[in-house]
Amino acid sequence: MKRIFFLLLIPLLIINQEAWAGRAKLNIKAGEPYISALAIDANTGKILFDDNSEAVAYPASVLKLMVLLIILEHVERGTVQLNDMVQVTKEAAQMGGSQVYLDPKEQFSVEDLLYALAVQSANDAAVALAIHVAGSKAEFISLMNKRAKELGMKNSHFYSVHGLPPSEGQKPDVTTARDLSLLARKLAEKPEVFKYTNTRERDFRGGKFIMRTHNHLLTKVDGCDGFKTGYFKAAGFSIVATAQKGGVRIIAIVMGSKDRKVRDIKATELLAKGFALVPRKPVAETSVNKTETIAEKTMESASSEPRETQPPEKKTDTPSSTTGCWSMFFWGFGAGLLLFSLLAFFMLRKRPKRYLRNF
Repeated sequence: MKRIFFLLLIPLLIINQEAWAGRAKLNIKAGEPYISALAIDANTGKILFDDNSEAVAYPASVLKLMVLLIILEHVERGTVQLNDMVQVTKEAAQMGGSQVYLDPKEQFSVEDLLYALAVQSANDAAVALAIHVAGSKAEFISLMNKRAKELGMKNSHFYSVHGLPPSEGQKPDVTTARDLSLLARKLAEKPEVFKYTNTRERDFRGGKFIMRTHNHLLTKVDGCDGFKTGYFKAAGFSIVATAQKGGVRIIAIVMGSKDRKVRDIKATELLAKGFALVPRKPVAETSVNKTETIAEKTMESASSEPRETQPPEKKTDTPSSTTGCWSMFFWGFGAGLLLFSLLAFFMLRKRPKRYLRNF
């Protein structure tokens, strides 16, 4: 029995040894509480907190933000459509780590795979998208490095589309917190990005698979709507997080923390520090003032409209016309009395005196 057990165990040990041998040995770039951190105002790019932000780090899955940016820019240019169907390749299906277990027999839309990329951090989805957009992983990686250079990410270089530890003979992806802040600012300019990075849970493959985000700040920090986390042992835990409140958007980056909870705590603290340092924009106050002004104008117009529709002359004309009638009456009465008196006077003078005496 023991002999059978060892015979079964030996192939497993050989396979495991080959798997570890297939990975390049990396210097650990993780520390306590982190190796670098940065907080910026997304609207202006102003640095609000900086702790060793130029230190070179392994981005791990955080680099999928570059994949997301490139594909969204292709969608903007019209060279890629969100409803385009992506044929899964064997290369994509063989990816390990976080995945949605793609099969070469399957097809998915670009949008479905973008959700898999952002929510599940699916390595197989990253490869499938890269091949669909650029024809090969190598060509897509060239696009990633070209875009990084255009954004001014001077200390970044990408060798993969997923961020996994490199295979033997390959180089690891490298970046800095400062470089990632440039990438995050560019993403923040695109409102459509948040429908992917702000999704906490989503069905995949008709509900047969449930994708769940690795970004726990979405449920813990008010206004948090992105972006992405990353981890492997030598890289530690990293995050590029963002939140928006009162017209202000803050981006916080923590790289190479040995503990996930510490990473999240520090990122939360950086977001809070950012909001404390940047005054909220008077957007709400301005809109309230505009609303009040509109309301006042509406009230004024409402109160003035009846005055315009009612002729003011009627109120003043009625007394004046009545006074005129009475004046005419008295003038006529006086004139008639005068004429009657004169007539009576002349008639009395023409009659005999005897009549006058008897009268």
